Amino acid sequence: MVNFVLVAGARLGAWAWDDVAPRLRAAGHGVHPLTLSGLAEKRGTPAGQQTHVRDIVAEVERLDLREVVLVGHSYAGVPAGQAAGRIGERLARIVLVDAAVPVDGESFAQGWPDGGRELVGELAANGGHWPRATAAHFAGHDLTDEQIARIVAGSTPHPGATLTEPAALTRPLGELPGTYVLCLPAGEEPSAQDLAELPAGEHWRLVELRTGHWPMFSRPGELARILLDAAGAGEIGAS
Repeated sequence: MVNFVLVAGARLGAWAWDDVAPRLRAAGHGVHPLTLSGLAEKRGTPAGQQTHVRDIVAEVERLDLREVVLVGHSYAGVPAGQAAGRIGERLARIVLVDAAVPVDGESFAQGWPDGGRELVGELAANGGHWPRATAAHFAGHDLTDEQIARIVAGSTPHPGATLTEPAALTRPLGELPGTYVLCLPAGEEPSAQDLAELPAGEHWRLVELRTGHWPMFSRPGELARILLDAAGAGEIGAS
């Protein structure tokens, strides 16, 4: 048995994994979706980048989890990538799902094409938070209208300091066993820049998933199978 610790991206909470978690549990594994500070039911809690790293590490230690498959989606790749190096032998594998890859000394915002200037301006205009995205933001990502409405309704503003504070890696990500799930709409191929920004190393595997950026909603069955395969945990039934 492995223990999946699931961390969704910006504006989302543990609820985002509701369609994936039962599939992993049905395969006989521990599943622990995590809401980061300042989001969903923890809205209003002050949080910076290292707060989110500590959230993940503290949950693993609180539950005394072993054989941890740590899954970070989108923004959550940044704190998950840092936490993976801090939980030591508890880690079995890290899986980044269409996620930002942490760079030591750099923030999530700095990974944006303009170095984060637009994002920082948006935070300043919204009281230090990244506001909830509108339904139009999710168009073209293989989501139904119902799925989009669900995401929008469940989202909360994201604490801005988590996006602007720098990452602090205790171990190079390439040294850890990992899988990167690259989400691509049907017919698209990864660009050279996409591939150059992914973690490198003999311990890493790249998996392509033909869907948009929120596969826990658009393709939960396929994502669950990828997570089980990444963990060496076998297969489950069709979605």
